[in-house]
Amino acid sequence: MMANMQEIQGMLAIDELKLRVSEGTIDTVIVAFTDHYGRLMGKRYDATFFLEDTVTGGSHACDYLLTVDRDMNPLPGFRFANWERGYGDVHLVPDMSTLRTVSWLDRTALVICDVHPSGGHELLPIAPRSILRHQVQRAAASKFTAMAATELEFYMFRDSFEEAARKGHADLKPTGWYIEDYHILQGTRGEDYVGALRRHLASSGVPVENSKGEWGHGQHELNVRYAEILEMADRHVIYKQCAKEVAHSQGRSVTFMAKIDEGEAGSSCHVHLSLWQDGKNAFAGEQDLAGIACSDAFRWFLGGWIKHAPEIMVFFAPTVNSYKRYQAASWAPTRLAWSYDNRTAGFRVVGSGKSLRIECRIPGADCNPYLALAACLAAGLEGIESRIEPPPVFEGDVYAATDLPAIPTSLDRATELFSNSEFCRSAFGEEVVEHYTHFLRSEWAAYEKAVTDWERNRYFDHI
Repeated sequence: MMANMQEIQGMLAIDELKLRVSEGTIDTVIVAFTDHYGRLMGKRYDATFFLEDTVTGGSHACDYLLTVDRDMNPLPGFRFANWERGYGDVHLVPDMSTLRTVSWLDRTALVICDVHPSGGHELLPIAPRSILRHQVQRAAASKFTAMAATELEFYMFRDSFEEAARKGHADLKPTGWYIEDYHILQGTRGEDYVGALRRHLASSGVPVENSKGEWGHGQHELNVRYAEILEMADRHVIYKQCAKEVAHSQGRSVTFMAKIDEGEAGSSCHVHLSLWQDGKNAFAGEQDLAGIACSDAFRWFLGGWIKHAPEIMVFFAPTVNSYKRYQAASWAPTRLAWSYDNRTAGFRVVGSGKSLRIECRIPGADCNPYLALAACLAAGLEGIESRIEPPPVFEGDVYAATDLPAIPTSLDRATELFSNSEFCRSAFGEEVVEHYTHFLRSEWAAYEKAVTDWERNRYFDHI
């Protein structure tokens, strides 16, 4: 289905790393995992020490990293880690299949880690990569391999990250001054950055398909090659890290906020997913579903995904800002429906035969890919196991179909659905649901007490 990982440009076998270290072309190895927000956390190792010690012995990090807020403050109330328990360590186990050069940093390689409890040899259940790994194992038990791609969008600005922060992230200068969707000329004006991003990713084990201007001012989309679902999540995380660090090096900034401005299009993370078995697309088949030649697996996977979408919404839309993206006629879905090649639907079926796949258009660019892809896979597999039929195909403008069920419209409501979901407790485990419910409620609580610019602008001298 895909090339061997070691055949992909930028991927490193351990012997090649040893050679590069002896030559002096690599002297640093980043050892990292993601927190709940999807941010890479970890350490930079001397490459020689990494080879002598960390490859086999792993690393460690403070367990508070899986309880922090945006500002890295440990949040109270978690059972997993807290002041009473002394904030101990978790064990980081390098997944050597992810070892790669990172061409945008000097003489540097990177490896992504699985997280284990300190002194334990099993996956830490609440770690984002663990949650996806468990769903991959569940698929494998039914002899399925999940293939996925995430289409990630972002806005780019001529202000540096530091300048943007100093200005309160207001009055920033976007790289484009009109809608540049597919527009080659306007895209060229940001090509010094986007071109560098494409080349660095391609040289760092993240094969690129294409980039294009998007529907916002200074908004772009860059698509990387699809892969097995865990590798796709790794590529997604590296893509975002590369995008931010290359922007920093050029004195500009980018954002993956789901909705940067009420007058601009939101930034999405459309997920394309299919199941494979014995080297063939298991979604393809001889049955007819609204003109689509498909299998039972396709039909039931689609049915489960749609049915459980409200309960897993928090993994698609994890911030308060996420829900501002879901507006009618905005290219973001507002209702639960599926169609063939219809961008108003939350579930857009595309391709045929070996390319048949389901595109879920609900996730935003702010999602953690491990959590989002785990949610997609869990819901679809439950659909197959329980033989859940999808609703009838919808034709026409889904935005105008007021009789269709709406997606949750706030983080508060979505968290309530997640917390009370028997499906989520069965799929992810009680510990995961409890942990992430507390994290999400802490995010909502921070929002509820915040005074916003909108409030000041609206009420300062009018009340």
